[in-house]
Amino acid sequence: MNTKNKISVLILMGFLAVTSCGKKETAPADQTETTETSIEGEAAPVTSTEENVLVIEGNDQMQFNTSELRAVAGKPIKLTLKHVGKIPKEAMGHNLVILQEGTDQADFALKANDAKATDYIPASEKAAVIAHTKLLGGGEEDTIEFTIDKKGSYPFICSFPGHVAMMKGTLIVE
Repeated sequence: MNTKNKISVLILMGFLAVTSCGKKETAPADQTETTETSIEGEAAPVTSTEENVLVIEGNDQMQFNTSELRAVAGKPIKLTLKHVGKIPKEAMGHNLVILQEGTDQADFALKANDAKATDYIPASEKAAVIAHTKLLGGGEEDTIEFTIDKKGSYPFICSFPGHVAMMKGTLIVE
């Protein structure tokens, strides 16, 4: 690689590093939902006054806005994933996959890498999936409804290739 190409690559890498550390997207101030802040200073999920209505956001920095969701066992859960970024799903797609307790997240994510045709939900792991959203690009959202009867802690991840390292959390069902 000649010097001119090396400089171009360095400039591109610097640009990507600077833009990926940009301003976080925020929800409009006129929403009727409330947002709380957890002890760690991380934004808690946006929830309404209706039980088991959950909203979680994913952004262009490969982050969910919370790593913990809470619901009541035996009652329907209405969960909305909002991709608040701008990058299309081919480059920065997000989904939310709720897994059974005890599922090996790394193994699931590895198998998901080869499941592009099914939005990175591997058919071989169907039994491990409680519920999942569609794969979304910037500005899109998807709402799913499901019920979990058993109390417990259920892992959730984004199964888009490489995202599980930063985009994961726990749905606590009480």
